[in-house]
Amino acid sequence: MGWKETAEPVLTRMPTVARPEGHVPFKRKLAWTAGVLVMYFFLTNVTLWGLGTGGGDFYGQFRSILAGNSRSVLQLGIGPIVTASIVLQLLGGANLLGLDTDNDPRDQILYQGLQKLLVVVMIFLTGLPMVFAGNFLPASQQLAQVVPGGTTGVNALIFAQIAVGGVLILLMDEVISKWGVGSGIGLFIIANISQRILGGLFGTEALGYSNGFFPNWFGIATGSVAVEGLGGILLAPGQLVAVFTTLLIFVTVVYAESVRVEIPLSHARVKGARGRFPVKLIYASVLPIILVRALTANIQFLGQILNSQLGSLPSWFAVYSNGVAVEGLMYYLRPVRGPQQWMWFVYAPAGDPIDIMIRIAIDLTITIGGSAIFAIFWVETTDMGPESTARQIQNSGMQIPGFRQNPQVIEKVMERYIPQVTVIGGALVGLLAVLANMLPTLGNVSGTGLLLTVSITYKLYEEIAEEQLMEMHPMMRQMFGSE
Repeated sequence: MGWKETAEPVLTRMPTVARPEGHVPFKRKLAWTAGVLVMYFFLTNVTLWGLGTGGGDFYGQFRSILAGNSRSVLQLGIGPIVTASIVLQLLGGANLLGLDTDNDPRDQILYQGLQKLLVVVMIFLTGLPMVFAGNFLPASQQLAQVVPGGTTGVNALIFAQIAVGGVLILLMDEVISKWGVGSGIGLFIIANISQRILGGLFGTEALGYSNGFFPNWFGIATGSVAVEGLGGILLAPGQLVAVFTTLLIFVTVVYAESVRVEIPLSHARVKGARGRFPVKLIYASVLPIILVRALTANIQFLGQILNSQLGSLPSWFAVYSNGVAVEGLMYYLRPVRGPQQWMWFVYAPAGDPIDIMIRIAIDLTITIGGSAIFAIFWVETTDMGPESTARQIQNSGMQIPGFRQNPQVIEKVMERYIPQVTVIGGALVGLLAVLANMLPTLGNVSGTGLLLTVSITYKLYEEIAEEQLMEMHPMMRQMFGSE
C-alpha cells in the first residue's frame, strides 16, 4: 500500500472552503475580499489573553513580509503557510510526492489536503517553541496563580489562541483564492505594509507610532523638532532619503513588472481574432522572494531557540546580544536591514567593515540564488511551465501564427522564453530585495516588504482589470480558463 492510500482518509477530511459552483460576479468577489480584509485587521488587534509583560517578536525584521502582528492572535502571520509551501516545493521539485495535480482530481484533493496538514504541523513546530521554549510570549504571573497548571496552563492557553489564529489565516487565504480577487497571502502583506507606510507618513506617538514624515516636518517648521545639519534633513528626522527610496522602489518595480515579451496568438477558427501571450520579466511573480525570506526567518528563529535553551552556543555558530546574533555563522546569515547596519561612514554600526561586507555578499548570494531556484520550482508546480502553457493555449483554441496547431510545437516555442525569463526574473527580484532592504524607507518597513507590496498591488490591479473584462465579455472567461 502506497503513502497515498494510507494518508487519503486524513487528507480528504481536512477542513476546506467549498468552491463556487458557477461564476462568481465581480462585485461579490470584491465583497468577499473586503470582508476578509476587515477580519484580518480585526484579528491583528486582538491581543493574546494571558500574556505577560516582556518578551519580544521572534520574527523581528521579517515581520513586515510575514504579515500578522506581534502579541496578537495572528502572531504567526502567514509564516506556517509559506513554510509549508517551501516543503511542498522541495518535495515536488524532487518528484517525491508522485501526485499528478494536472490531470488526476484525486491527486489534486490529496495535494490540497497535504498542504493544509503541513500548515498545521508548521503551526505546532513554530508556535510551541515560541510559547514554551523561547520566552517570546511570557505567561502572566498573576493568571498563573489561578489557572490550573500554573504557568504551563497559561502557556497552553496562549498557544491555543495562536493555533486558532494560524488556522483562521489559512482559511481566510482559501476564501480569497476561491471567492475573492487575488491571493490571500498577497492581500495580507499589502495590508500589513500599507498600514506601516501610512504610519510612516502620518503617524504620531499618540497613535502608537514614532512621528512620521509630515508630523516631523510640521515640528521642524514650528521649531519643536531640532534638525542637525544636512544629515538630519536627509535622514532622521527629515526622512527625505526614506521618501526618495520609497518612490524609487515603487517606480523600479512597476517598470520591471511592465517589461515583457509578447508572443502573438491567433484563433484557429475565428478569422481575425488575435491576441498576445505575455511572458513577463518577473514571470514567477514575487512569491519566490517570500519563500527565501521565510526560510531565512526560520533559520534565525532556530538559532534564537537554541540560544535560549542551551544558554551558550559555540562562538563559531553564534554569539547573541539582546536576542540578536552579533558574531558567528548566524550573524553572517542574518540579512542586512537598513542603513544603520552597513553605512559605517554615517552610523558607525557594530561590526568590522569587512564582516559587514561579507554579510552583504552572503545575503546577495543566498537571496539571488534562492529566489532563482524557487522561481523555477514555482513555475513548474503551478502550471506556468512551457508544457502547461502550451496546453492552455491549445485548449483555448489559439495558436501561434506560422506554426502548426500542435501542443508540442507551441511548447518548443515557449521553451525559448519561459525558462530563461524565469531565472533572470527570479534573480532580479532577489537583487532588488537586498538593495531595497539596505536603504531607509517610510515607516521603517523592510525594503523587501515594500518591493513585495508594490509588485503584489500591481498584479492585483491587473487581475481586477481582467475580472472586469470577463464581466463585460462573458466569452472571455473561456479563453482565460475561468470556466
